[in-house]
Amino acid sequence: MTTPIFMFATGIENSYPTIHGGRTRVDEMEKCGHYEHWHTDFDLLNDLNIHYLRYGPPIHRTWLGEGRYDWAFADQTFGELYARNVVPIVDLCHFGVPDWIDNFQNPDFPELFAGYARAFAERFPWVQLYTPVNEMFICATFSAAYGWWNEQLSSDRAFVTALKHIVKANVLAMAAILVVRPDAIFIQSESSEHFHPESPVAIRPAEFLNARRFLSLDLNYGRRVDSDMLFYLLDNGMSRDEYCFFMDRNLKRHCIMGNDYYVTNEHVVAADGSTAASGEVFGYDEITQQYYDRYKLPVMHTETNLIEGALGDEAVKWLWKEWANVLRVRNLGVPIVGFTWYSLTDQVDWDVGLREERGTVNPLGLYDLNRNIRAVGRTYKQMIKDWCEVLPAQSICLRVPVVPPHAYHEPMAERQREGARRIGKTTPAEPSVAT
Repeated sequence: MTTPIFMFATGIENSYPTIHGGRTRVDEMEKCGHYEHWHTDFDLLNDLNIHYLRYGPPIHRTWLGEGRYDWAFADQTFGELYARNVVPIVDLCHFGVPDWIDNFQNPDFPELFAGYARAFAERFPWVQLYTPVNEMFICATFSAAYGWWNEQLSSDRAFVTALKHIVKANVLAMAAILVVRPDAIFIQSESSEHFHPESPVAIRPAEFLNARRFLSLDLNYGRRVDSDMLFYLLDNGMSRDEYCFFMDRNLKRHCIMGNDYYVTNEHVVAADGSTAASGEVFGYDEITQQYYDRYKLPVMHTETNLIEGALGDEAVKWLWKEWANVLRVRNLGVPIVGFTWYSLTDQVDWDVGLREERGTVNPLGLYDLNRNIRAVGRTYKQMIKDWCEVLPAQSICLRVPVVPPHAYHEPMAERQREGARRIGKTTPAEPSVAT
């Protein structure tokens, strides 16, 4: 089949943080049965007519040490994706690192991770789309501000340390991949957040949190951070040289701003700065407009889901609400290029944020863990059928230059890579945007 222009996608949930002081690895691929049923999982993509898959090898099983890799599982799974001509959006780091790295406080992580990213790109040169580090802001927050995962710390200094290492790892990985695949495209799957003040006294802490939510993308895209955030970074361990490293990068032009939105992404802020879930107040369209106004990049809705619910239709209603938001964003002039229901199958223990091993199955997937389709899966399948040819017809110019796996060796694809290689060598650095 021809790869659709608009990127309807799903993903295999592959989170793998550690808990209990690093002693316990929470491996969602294992809990959700993907190691056993990966071939069946790929069959389900064909049933849905989905050609784009957010997917990545389990880092803790693949990256054994500096320059040491076990590619056995990746060779099987990516070989099968290639055979099926499925376009993977590869996330190489999804909320965890191998035991030998320890955690995100390790200052050696960014450079080491760049080596891993390059090794992956060299082994699978036909892969074009990447999310090197998934949800950088959430990863740093849950690991080093909330104390839930990995280093399990709870301080501003620990958060800034984790964030600067995670974003630097993402930037260096992008640069390393571009050496191998000069027309690579990077889709930053990042949580889109908003903080609402509960009272007038809460306005100031809410403003602080609404500025802090942009830090990962500001640094990743080389955008000058707001003045309060600059003081915050410098006061909590980021050096001037480290900050200038991010401002001197020039990789934004290779990126699509992937943003994730769940019903938990909006928060109410109390006077003391504490937060609680507010539920959906603004919604995806309003918050995405905020992020687009800041970065002016093409957008992809890279994650959403909702529990199926007692009536069995809550997830279906949420899917249609999110899709209506995508259409509104597009109609307002934001170049949105894709949509994702995450994930393909149900997940396990996300109701407690992977902080405990309860074995609770969360009915969030297009299919249950027996690989039976859910109501939201049938609805998504029909939605793809209804809309896959309509959206591209609105503008033939709004097309991501994706090279499907089977087209990797075609002359046009080789010319595209050569053109990207020449541009990469000659394009001057973009000035960072003042605020």
